[in-house]
Amino acid sequence: MLSLTTSLPEARFRPKVPPPLREPMGLFAFLRAARANPITTWMEDHFTAPVVAGEGAMGRVTVVSDPDLIRYLFVENARNYRKDDLQRRVLAPGLGNGLLTAEGDEWRLQRRMLAPIFNARTVDGFAPAMNAAGARIGRRLARRDGTRVDVALEMTRVTLDVLERTIFTYGLPSEPDALGRAITRFLEAVGPIDPLDVFGVPAFVPRIGRLRARPAIRFFAEVVDELIDRRRRLMEAGEAPRDLLTLLLAAQDPETGQGLTDLEVKANIVTFIAAGHETTANALTWALYCLSQDEAARARLEAEVDAADSGEAGFAPADLPFAKAVMEEAMRLFPPVPFMSRQAVRDDRIGRIKIPRGSLVMVAPYVLHRHRTLWEDPDAFAPERFLGTARQAIPRYAYLPFGAGPRVCIGQSFSLQEQVIALAHIVRNVRLSLPEDHAPVTPLHRVTLRPEHGLRMGVERRG
Repeated sequence: MLSLTTSLPEARFRPKVPPPLREPMGLFAFLRAARANPITTWMEDHFTAPVVAGEGAMGRVTVVSDPDLIRYLFVENARNYRKDDLQRRVLAPGLGNGLLTAEGDEWRLQRRMLAPIFNARTVDGFAPAMNAAGARIGRRLARRDGTRVDVALEMTRVTLDVLERTIFTYGLPSEPDALGRAITRFLEAVGPIDPLDVFGVPAFVPRIGRLRARPAIRFFAEVVDELIDRRRRLMEAGEAPRDLLTLLLAAQDPETGQGLTDLEVKANIVTFIAAGHETTANALTWALYCLSQDEAARARLEAEVDAADSGEAGFAPADLPFAKAVMEEAMRLFPPVPFMSRQAVRDDRIGRIKIPRGSLVMVAPYVLHRHRTLWEDPDAFAPERFLGTARQAIPRYAYLPFGAGPRVCIGQSFSLQEQVIALAHIVRNVRLSLPEDHAPVTPLHRVTLRPEHGLRMGVERRG
């Protein structure tokens, strides 16, 4: 076991998740299950073997869960692997050709131009805005004392509030709730795997999911067009705030001085709104769920938050190591992106396994983070894994909530800082509990991982 954590308490909460399969599914059963909830299709072997390769509905697929081999795939030979056609078919119609979906030289150019926007100094500078949004959600939840709230919806609201304060200082041209609903509709529509994509049917053949996603896509386009037009007028007048939107519009390639095209600007704004806020909101939702089921972890976090001096400046993530550990453990059990896939550009070999040109190679954080050879008691919620020497013992490529290599999520430090600050404000103000009559809380894979039946929790004001 590479990441042995011997100090875990004996009694831990183990979230219920679909059990791994012991026998492979037939083709049509697999397609039905993959469309309903892809995480129900993982086999027991995936959680115990370093590499699993075989032929299936999507041709030859190799699933890699060995940290050294993952480093080879994502870092040492990253140029031989591109995002596969299935991912691009699903996401590109809504997110455009931005940083998440672009490939090759186009991706490298965008990455160079956008990297300075997310440097440490810039992200640190957003802490006051994140604290303001966190304080707002804390007060709002405190006013709901004695009632039940939809935690997933509230986390969507706080992450959109952060976006408004950091990326779009003068606000969004629509109600945040309307934008949140559009994002959910888009992911719900495109998330289910379409058999037409699996079998490589040409893109011009209509897909039901993409037809259902069109209203949300049109809504995104209208919101983004208005945002850009409004901001450019402010920039021309010299009155634009120096937020992420202004930095994006003014970004230049440090090597050539070239700026982003209008289409690239629009694609990246939609990506920041849809992908950025959704993953952070889900991480917070899962963390609050796990805390509601683990009294010891909740008490420890409350003590840490209560002892932290938030003052006028708000919380500093450096003062909240256990809050950060809670968020990291929540993303281990429920990773924002459950799997990542790549397509081999040329024949290759990963360890002893041959990788034919054109075949798929997958790294599934949902599997990797629960792998029996990498983690002690992998299905248990144990934030202590991410503290002190235990955190240092985790192999770099055994924990990938934000991906790895050149395509690691550019906003990872932004997201984690936002998560820790928001969590602290929520815990400072309220205690959330899961009602006994709540439907089973199980993860549903719809591009990201979210609770299948939502998460309505009881609110008790603290202090």
